[in-house]
Amino acid sequence: MAMISCILKTKHKIFLAFLFSLTVTFGVQAQGGESEQADVATKGVEPGSTEGAQAGSADPAVIDAGAALFKNNCAVCHSAGSDVIVGPGLKDVQKRRSESWLISWIKNSQALIQSGDADAVAVYNEYNKQAMPSFAFSDDEIKSILAYVGSQADVAAAAPTTVAGPEGTTPGENVGTEAVGAVGGYLDIVLVVLIIVLIVLVVTLLLITSLLKNYLNKNRDLAEEDREIVNQRFDFSKIYKSKAVRTLVLLIFVVVLLDLSLDKVMGIGIQEGYAPKQPIAFSHKLHAGEHQIDCNYCHSTVYESKSASIPSANICMNCHSQIKKESPEIQKIYRAIERNKPIEWVRIHNLPDLAYFNHSQHTQVGGVECQTCHGPIQEMDVVYQYSPLTMGWCIDCHRETPLNTEGNEYYDNLVKLHDASSKGAFTVASNGGTECSKCHY
Repeated sequence: MAMISCILKTKHKIFLAFLFSLTVTFGVQAQGGESEQADVATKGVEPGSTEGAQAGSADPAVIDAGAALFKNNCAVCHSAGSDVIVGPGLKDVQKRRSESWLISWIKNSQALIQSGDADAVAVYNEYNKQAMPSFAFSDDEIKSILAYVGSQADVAAAAPTTVAGPEGTTPGENVGTEAVGAVGGYLDIVLVVLIIVLIVLVVTLLLITSLLKNYLNKNRDLAEEDREIVNQRFDFSKIYKSKAVRTLVLLIFVVVLLDLSLDKVMGIGIQEGYAPKQPIAFSHKLHAGEHQIDCNYCHSTVYESKSASIPSANICMNCHSQIKKESPEIQKIYRAIERNKPIEWVRIHNLPDLAYFNHSQHTQVGGVECQTCHGPIQEMDVVYQYSPLTMGWCIDCHRETPLNTEGNEYYDNLVKLHDASSKGAFTVASNGGTECSKCHY
């Protein structure tokens, strides 16, 4: 009888061990997948390396100043590479033209054309006689723009493309144990084989116990107690009839229902992920990403006003009077102009009327980047609401964002008082940024 009881108990233990092994196996696999993704995410420029840094000998401050001028004034018509937008790409422009010629051309291209300069006339004719506007830049400002364009070419040339692998492999192919996914593939195979072996083992043991049970049932010499042990069955009805189990199930149901209801209630008015269909399929990924058109070019009041402003059709026509005029989407702009009606863009980011928000206060004074609130806008084909824009989200930002008080005498005494009473950074909240009247008045 002891042997029979041991066999039946062993069957249940093996089955439980099998379930536990499956759980651990899938847990290890998931953890391994996360670790592999983390390794991939952290691979990049090593600390202290010069990869990705501005190439060339130009002063980084000069390059930064040139980048700002280029993106605000030039990027709408020119790329820093070889792509043609409205005018030519500026890659290696300093090798094709002298610096003095470029300065004269940028300051007043029409004067240079009218003087009969052969190069100026050739460029004017090559690009459909599209007049380039004059810019009241100083020589140093133009040189900073050229330094930025040159730095972009140097960075592109220094960027690694593909890595040569061992003989017999294609360029860029992952080779060896350091290749992404090289170990992961073998690990998956091992795990699948292990699971199959465990399944076969459990099925085999179940067959053995079934054969033993049938054999013992046919043995008439078994005592009545042994026969009860052999044929015993687990009564599941005792579980769901138990008051404790019913109470626990009811409690779990109520907690889940309350959690779901609370989530729905707290989510009222939050439009995170909202991406309405616009009357014209405008791609920020193409314009702000690939062509690097500065946000300020279209949203012209973002640094000066409460609102960032929606661009009018004439801003679109600065480029599209020459580019992709036959595109069905561009034709919609032409029809709006012909009918003298504005394009009815659908607003995406809405704040309640009871909340006051000023773009210029954040962008111009606070130096907040557009991506801080709007997310990776330069990667969006279709713009969606990236941030929740809730009061808690705004307050958290005010509590964590330090104020730049250097060179501003207005903050001198406030910073002294703050340092005397607090060890933390002087944040927006330290300057009253969490007071109700700042946003509600």
